[in-house]
Amino acid sequence: MSEKPILSVKNIKTHFDVTKGLFAPKQIVKAVDDVSFDVYPNETFGLVGESGCGKSTLGRTIVKLYDPVDGSIEFNGVDISKIKGAELKEFSKDMQMIFQDPYASLNPRMTVGEIIKEPMIIHGIYNTDEEREARVVELLKIVGLKPDHIRRYPAEFSGGQRQRIGIARALAVNPKFIVCDEPISALDVSIQAQVINLLKNIQKEMGLSYLFIAHDLSMVKHISDKIGVMYLGHMMECGPSNDVYHRPLHPYTVALLSAIPIPDPNIAKAKSRIVLEGEIPSPINPPEGCVFCTRCSKATERCFKEKPQPIQVGNRIVSCFLYER
Repeated sequence: MSEKPILSVKNIKTHFDVTKGLFAPKQIVKAVDDVSFDVYPNETFGLVGESGCGKSTLGRTIVKLYDPVDGSIEFNGVDISKIKGAELKEFSKDMQMIFQDPYASLNPRMTVGEIIKEPMIIHGIYNTDEEREARVVELLKIVGLKPDHIRRYPAEFSGGQRQRIGIARALAVNPKFIVCDEPISALDVSIQAQVINLLKNIQKEMGLSYLFIAHDLSMVKHISDKIGVMYLGHMMECGPSNDVYHRPLHPYTVALLSAIPIPDPNIAKAKSRIVLEGEIPSPINPPEGCVFCTRCSKATERCFKEKPQPIQVGNRIVSCFLYER
């Protein structure tokens, strides 16, 4: 693994003003609040957490669909957090996104060939339409579809096939990095493993790096080299996939892992499930201290008053007072 990360996210914040009315008190949703992590070449960084924790917002901020209010996003050593115009267009050729919903992310009025060729035309890749069409046929084969699918429309395909079309579109401009925003959550369980294996094979053949966003820790563990666990816009724990999965440090990670179903009934019966009580706090008005304090069984008085800073524990980063020395 290279010592230099392909993507370095430092203290990134993405906030949204949701104030209603001219004279209403200002309300800011802190969707992503002070998150940092690195992704290295040929590596998959898995991002997990409950719905509404800010995973997808973070992914969309990284590809510049949203603008951060603070922090930096370094891609290949260049801070892209504030780029616009021609610089943004050039950057987007190297970083693409696979969206969660394979039904909504494809234009129903365009054929598969037109959908996949569109990024090539925008970025001026290949000189003629014949070259672009040949590349589309090649990409369809790579993602497990047939060349004659090039003339068909998205409505003629299943959910799994549409997601393969979305993957082919992301590969059309030969990117170095792909943000996979819950690419399997809308698919049948029988299809999910096929898409995961396809992504792994493409990564190996093309030398890609992934940010893989999901809410299923067991699936993320299968594809990821490292895992980051998010809660209410904050990174609670980050480290190598096997260590986070088998030896979780943060109480929130422990609770998430305890909820994973086990196929063996005898093992499942002996396993103790940690049920998180209470509601997730509002991102408009998060707790003053640790954002997890209102649902944490190990929370102390200090947790309600003071926000823990990320600390190094072995080969992991964890935001919790339990590991202060």
